[in-house]
Amino acid sequence: MKIGLVCPYDLTWPGGVLAHISQLSRQFTLMGHEVKILAPYTPGREQASEGDYIPIGRSVPVPYGGSLARISLSVGSYKEVRRVLDREQFDIVHTHEPMAPVLPLYAVQYSQATNVGTFHACYSSARRYRLTHRMLRRWFDRLDGRIAVSSGAYENASTYFDKDFRIIPNGIELDRFTDVQPFPHLQDGKFNLLFVGRLEARKGLRYLLEAYGQLKWEYPQLRLIVVGPGGLDADCWRVMSERNLQDVVFTGSVPSGDIPRYYASCHVFCAPATGQESFGIVLLEAMASGKPIVAARNRGYSAVVSHGYQALMVPPKDSETLAYAIRELLEAPGLRDELAANGREDVQRYSWGVVADEVMDYYETLLQNRRRAGGPRNGSV
Repeated sequence: MKIGLVCPYDLTWPGGVLAHISQLSRQFTLMGHEVKILAPYTPGREQASEGDYIPIGRSVPVPYGGSLARISLSVGSYKEVRRVLDREQFDIVHTHEPMAPVLPLYAVQYSQATNVGTFHACYSSARRYRLTHRMLRRWFDRLDGRIAVSSGAYENASTYFDKDFRIIPNGIELDRFTDVQPFPHLQDGKFNLLFVGRLEARKGLRYLLEAYGQLKWEYPQLRLIVVGPGGLDADCWRVMSERNLQDVVFTGSVPSGDIPRYYASCHVFCAPATGQESFGIVLLEAMASGKPIVAARNRGYSAVVSHGYQALMVPPKDSETLAYAIRELLEAPGLRDELAANGREDVQRYSWGVVADEVMDYYETLLQNRRRAGGPRNGSV
């Protein structure tokens, strides 16, 4: 089978959707399929390592979903999209965030293959689709199959697009997080809390700092490790300075190979994101590492973990309850072990091999439906 994976985001900048696409490409290639990735690019930056990466459209940073997305707004790139699709003759064109501008829309518009769209986003408000769904409907109707990575992502899209969806989650490379050695300098007798993620307001670091500040006086052996790119916002700086927080380690962006070692070095993983999470890759990473979790109860995280089973879940933006949950795990090593064991067992179903097989089975079903329907598409939009 020949598969085109279309990414709305620049492959040279790290992100969850990019990791998802790269892993699907790797798994499909191992199955014997031919895969090419179509994505925007940044002139002057080192290009993505994938040998079958086709750059289309210069990327620009755009505020998107509480983050900064590097997407292409190159209106004239439709010509290149048409040339690539005509040349490659894909059996499947699988577009991620298919309603995002502009490369995904062009791919859906001009593809004569079986079109699949994966919806990743989960917003606290459906305002984006409420304002645009009538305009986007003609592109949405060209999708032969629709995947949502979680129930939250499904609810976000299906509110205004009333077709059937298949829920297929994100995956994880389990081998990366097993038998990993912790960093020796972090094994000094302190109790390590870990945060992993971009330093954006929606990731909730402010509330974790507030909770840490409440606990640090009671538990002087506590340490907070913050791993991820970006700078602290004004609220985080205020908490740090007002409470004179000690033993907070900011690593900044770290090599991908070091991420599993930070998980191995912690005792409790903390995920205080306030919302707009469609899934929770960091939760899978913590589970694969055998670590108990304290997480905010948002739609994306609730699709991955359950309170009292793999994690203790707390209301978003509630530093008091967050501190209480962390204290509970500090005082109960047996509970930490129970949550960790449950998480390590449950995460097996998110192995990329399992997820890729589910996606491939869906492809096969859609291709069979297309054959039964007979004939090519009736032109583009």
